[in-house]
Amino acid sequence: MALARKGVPRAEVDAVADADARVLDLARRRDELRAEVNRLSKEVGAAKRTGDEAAAAAAAARSRALGDELKGLEAAAAAAEGELRDLLLRLPNLPAPEALDGDSEADNKVIRVEGDPDTVADHQRMPHWEVGEQLGILDLARGAKISGSMFVAFRGAGATLARALCQLALDRNADAFEEVRPPTLVRTETMVATGQLPKFADDAYHVERDDLWAIPTAEVPLTSMSRDEILAEGDLPVRMMAYSPCYRREAGAAGRDTRGLLRVHEFDKVEILAYTTPDQGPTMHGELLERVEGTLAALGLTYRVVEICTGDLGQSHARQYDLEVYAPGCDLWLEASSVSWFTDYQARRANIRYRPSQGGGAAHVHTLNASALAVPRVWAALVEANRQPDGSVAVPAALHPYMRGVQAIAAP
Repeated sequence: MALARKGVPRAEVDAVADADARVLDLARRRDELRAEVNRLSKEVGAAKRTGDEAAAAAAAARSRALGDELKGLEAAAAAAEGELRDLLLRLPNLPAPEALDGDSEADNKVIRVEGDPDTVADHQRMPHWEVGEQLGILDLARGAKISGSMFVAFRGAGATLARALCQLALDRNADAFEEVRPPTLVRTETMVATGQLPKFADDAYHVERDDLWAIPTAEVPLTSMSRDEILAEGDLPVRMMAYSPCYRREAGAAGRDTRGLLRVHEFDKVEILAYTTPDQGPTMHGELLERVEGTLAALGLTYRVVEICTGDLGQSHARQYDLEVYAPGCDLWLEASSVSWFTDYQARRANIRYRPSQGGGAAHVHTLNASALAVPRVWAALVEANRQPDGSVAVPAALHPYMRGVQAIAAP
């Protein structure tokens, strides 16, 4: 069973099968009862036309009794359908046949390392939260004062650096990706489309008064740009990119390292996303990976490419690569991007289809995405890796055009 490769218990699949059987049984009984009520209604009319009031009254009484029973069956059927839908929405995507098998993140495979994490000087061994405080570019205390723990404030050149990283990522992908500035508050069905709901509701910020959700990633609104639409095959692949703030409650952060920028509730990110045909999917997956790698390389960061095994794949993912940057001050590999192929899992939920050029019925597109650049961990790794012996931070040449002439960040 493909879902077993993702560690889905057989009991969850059996629960879906049982719920489906209940829906079918209730629907059958409901339809039979509807047919009987319709038959009795016709019998009442026929009896009245012949003047047989007693027969008409008897049929009408039987119809009323069955009508009450029908209301109960309709309610039960609707409840069962809702239960089945909820169970189906919680089932993850099937892993791609070529996805790496494994039980947990311990089975993920490092494909390659770019750069040498062992060639680190002593002055690079200071964690970014200390560097940021010394240089006045990261204000953790005031971020927490304003909004609470795991919220941060960038200041001065630190804020400029964060913005510069986003602009660099946008510019490097502008050759092929349409820039979109989507809303950052979305409807429930928009979150459902990407697989964020219902399973990950506890990790999302919900504005209950308006029933809107703060997006955890621009993947969410970008995926739904063509929801309930049919595209022409000739228009595929569709490529989009977006800068957005992102919001995550980090409900599972208990026991994890949350110092500095390692885990935060709000952060800026540039997302790249594509709709493709199934045949275009593998090539696009490789293209997205190449683009993210190119940006990390342009920044001069040491990074590695990790293939994610089936037991660690996300809810919607069929295949996934993570890119991790090395932060020498923390002495940690930090996940900076996930490059993901969702096959038609999200497209089925969002009802995004295309019309094949050769004719035939509409088919669901495949969706893929990647974090072109997520600010916090890249910012952290960059500040640590580029710290100089005098305590300043050298700005990579790729960012110079966006830094208002600042090429080194020194203490004020």
